[in-house]
Parts: sequence; structure tokens; C-alpha cells
Amino acid sequence: MIKRFSLLYFLEVLGFCIMGNHFHILVRMIPDHHFTDDDIKTQFARFFGQDVHFNESHLPHYRTKWASLSEFLKELKQSISRNYNKRHHRRSTLWSERFKSCIVENGETLIHCLSYIDLNPIRAGIVTRPEEYRRNSLGYHFQQHNKDGFLSLDFGFVEFGVPNETERLRRYRRYVYETGAAMKPGNSTTGIIDGEILEKERTHNFNVNKIRRFQYRTRYFTDSGIIGTKAFVAESYQRFKHLFQSKHEKKPKPVTGINGLYSLKRLSAAV
Repeated sequence: MIKRFSLLYFLEVLGFCIMGNHFHILVRMIPDHHFTDDDIKTQFARFFGQDVHFNESHLPHYRTKWASLSEFLKELKQSISRNYNKRHHRRSTLWSERFKSCIVENGETLIHCLSYIDLNPIRAGIVTRPEEYRRNSLGYHFQQHNKDGFLSLDFGFVEFGVPNETERLRRYRRYVYETGAAMKPGNSTTGIIDGEILEKERTHNFNVNKIRRFQYRTRYFTDSGIIGTKAFVAESYQRFKHLFQSKHEKKPKPVTGINGLYSLKRLSAAV
């Protein structure tokens, strides 16, 4: 849903983390004077479809609404509530209170805020490395290869003149690990990221090789429906297609990076 509404609102998603009963998101809102009427029409068509009529008289309303952080989170939270209530056959509010927000300065402050968000599953003891978590920024970058260009590749390092996106990701990952190793919860004398893990990452200069990238992305195999040879995927789909909600015929898709392996849904590339 965050991805979906980021297509409608004029904003840049820098990072996020979804936990059990709350979520964190860092966004850069684009002021309404930075986009034209044609931009609004394009956004409308991309979100609602080319066949949906656009009412020109609504332009001022959309211009104000789609540049508003409050409207973005209001619509997002309401959609999550409706979806949750429908699945669990309940009626009531889902959120205990209004969202909390603060203005974040570009540069080092932004980097620190983003790393705090990505370190949430480490502090909760769910994983030992931030990119092992499926529902945070680093997990999305390494497990999904930032599918659809959903997340910004800024990481706060643009302010420091780092033009290369790959290098910005590497530097951000280093910052997260160094910060996590120094962050001591409660009365602990050790950081929330294990010192041995930090040393291993330092040895690799905080780069993630092809094998590690592939290991992270195989976590999404369970989302692929059917995995195997092309013939196996095609045959199995015909046997079980009545169980799939999609009305469109599905075809086996090659898993990039592994010769001869196919899935029913396209998995992220392994390189």
C-alpha cells in the first residue's frame, strides 16, 4: 500500500520499516508549485487508469492534496484499516492515535534518521543484519533489488557530493552497521549489531557480493507460487490454476542468475 500511494502523491520515499504493530517511513514531500497541471493528470492516469475520466475542475484539489504529508498518511492508514477489518471481519478504528512526524534536515541528520529506521528489526531481536528483514529499506534494496524504483537512492549522501548510486548504497550500509555496533540497548556493553558481523563487513568493505545478494533474494521464493523447471511450472500451474485469483493465464518466468530455474511470478534478479 505504501508503494501504491507513492505512485499517487508527489513524494520521494527514502526509507521505511514495517513492524508488528506500527511502521516508520521517511519521505521527502514535493511542494505543489514544483509540478504542473500535466503532471497531475499523468499521476491521475497512472494511478486510476487511462480509461477513468479526469475532471479539470478538481485540479486545485489534487494539487493541494497530493503534496500533503497528512493526506498521504491519512489515506494510507485508512486503507490499511479497511483491508485489515475486512480480512478479520471486524469494525472499529485500527490506529490508537494520529501519526507522529518531524522535519528532518538533509545530510547527516537524514542518514542517521534513515539508519534508525532500518535498525528497528535489529533492536527488536528479529534479525542479526538489517537487510535480512523483508520489510525495511535495506531488505527491499537487497532482497527485491529496489523493484520498480520504489525507493530513493539518495540515502542522504547526495548532500556530500556522492554521485554514484551504488557507492551511496555501500556508504549508507557501512553507516548503518557502524551505528548499530555502537548502539547499546539498556545496560548492555555491546552494540545491537554483533562485533564479529561488523568485522566481517569491514573486511568486505561493506559490499555485498553476488552470492549474498542471491541468498537474500531467495527469501522471496515463497512468494513465487511455483518454482522448478519450465515444464514443471507450466504443468503445475495448469493443475492448480483454479486456486489462483488472477483471471489472466500465467506463464513460467526465468529466475535470473540460475540457469534452468523458473517461477510463476518474476523473482528479483540474482545479480
